[in-house]
Amino acid sequence: MQQRVVPLPFPIDLPGTLSALRRGAYDPSLRFAADGIWRASRSPAGPSTVRLVHLGDRVEATAWGEGAEAALDAVPSLVGVHDDDGGFDPQHPVVARLWRDFSDRRVPRSGAVTEALVASVLEQRVTTFEARRAQTQLVARWGEDAPGPTDLRLPPDPEVLAGVAYYDLHVLGVERKRADTVRRVAANARRLDALGMLPVPEAHQRLLHTTGVGPWTAAQVALVALGDADAVSVGDAHIPADVTYALTGEAVDDDDALLEVLEPFAGQRGRVIRLIGAAGLHAPRHGPRYAPRDIRDQ
Repeated sequence: MQQRVVPLPFPIDLPGTLSALRRGAYDPSLRFAADGIWRASRSPAGPSTVRLVHLGDRVEATAWGEGAEAALDAVPSLVGVHDDDGGFDPQHPVVARLWRDFSDRRVPRSGAVTEALVASVLEQRVTTFEARRAQTQLVARWGEDAPGPTDLRLPPDPEVLAGVAYYDLHVLGVERKRADTVRRVAANARRLDALGMLPVPEAHQRLLHTTGVGPWTAAQVALVALGDADAVSVGDAHIPADVTYALTGEAVDDDDALLEVLEPFAGQRGRVIRLIGAAGLHAPRHGPRYAPRDIRDQ
């Protein structure tokens, strides 16, 4: 067990910030509990479990496992300490109000590109329920018990996941295209995780070079694993309507309209989307939709 105290240079809503990494209330690798936020993850240094406790102007972090030291080194970026808002000073009245009310929800940078990619690929073209079920079953079957005093599960070792037969993923409800992408991502885990060391724009672009990873998937990963505050999930089933409704009062379910209303916030567009989500602003729903509809994924 290792411990570290991380000073916070500005107010941070820890659960709100890390909610971007959470795959549902029953995420087997990330738990929000009364005694802190617990996260099980893998890194090149080895597996680890981290517990984060927010105490005023600091976070007390405790880590277990072979990768404990590396996990503690990553805590400041993980909780948003290094999130650069670039002097964000929105003039739009709605965004200005949201920034005033939710500026403590920062953009995290987990660095866990492969883990985020696998989870995001499972979310392609299916309902949230189906994606969460597949993620939970994937971790239950091929993951391992996380180190430390917890019953969390580590995400599967990429080497193990790369060798899983298609049929075994099909049993979890993952059809051939997503299954092939999951195994491809796992087989390239070393290269993909190294993207966390690159400048964000370059890393984001390189994500798109992976077959099966299109704009929606790349943006989902860039926002949480790379700390890309400008990431826009083009192709999402709800974001265009929600954002246009919040900013103009008219819900337009169109990616071009989404990009147009976000253009004044270039460099911080993903932050604006997160603020709208934090406030619970949604366009009127007219029926169930599959999400995402990232037809550009190759």
